[in-house]
Amino acid sequence: MKYVSYVRVSTQRQGQSGLGLEAQQAAVAQFVQQRCGEVLAEFVEVESGRKADRPQLAAAIAEAKQQGAVLLIAKLDRLARNVAFISALLESGAEVQAVDMPEANKFLLHIMAAVAEQEAEAISARTKAALAAAKARGTKLGWAIPTRAVEAKAANAASAQVRGEKADNFAERMRTILTSFAPGTSLGQIAAELNKRGISTARGGNWQAVTVQRVMARLQAVA
Repeated sequence: MKYVSYVRVSTQRQGQSGLGLEAQQAAVAQFVQQRCGEVLAEFVEVESGRKADRPQLAAAIAEAKQQGAVLLIAKLDRLARNVAFISALLESGAEVQAVDMPEANKFLLHIMAAVAEQEAEAISARTKAALAAAKARGTKLGWAIPTRAVEAKAANAASAQVRGEKADNFAERMRTILTSFAPGTSLGQIAAELNKRGISTARGGNWQAVTVQRVMARLQAVA
């Protein structure tokens, strides 16, 4: 059996330290060895589970389909907590298997995703209700407290830095894909091909010529 493995960690810090990554890789290796299989390629993603823009996952799916291999993940929750996302993944045509539940079929995957999504929505609703109740009691929330002005300014600066780092990381993950296009390929053609492959932008949208230009400019700036 041929496999293409996909492993994901939620933060850049985890990606750099290997925290959680090595455990997934070990689980995949043991699974494949027990079945006398072969891992043709491995794709590593460092991204939040709530985001659908996963260039490495898109590349893994494309590779699995091209090689006639199974897309193998260590844990089902490494995919996402979103029904629509898993539905799109399952309908991509690639065969998907999870190490922690190899017998899971498409129906079960849909159910698990639905339960996880409902749980996430329930947690969000409870949090919003608690904040609303506190506000109704007159409790000052977050940066509304005057004495936290300095903290707010520092937080805004830190947030801008984080956004910049995320943009750099996304651009770097797109480097291999973008540099694979033949010289002279127009930005519009690149955007159309990325959309055709099902690869989303950093914000989960469709590519435009200007979006491609911005990512390429960021890659050049980093270089």
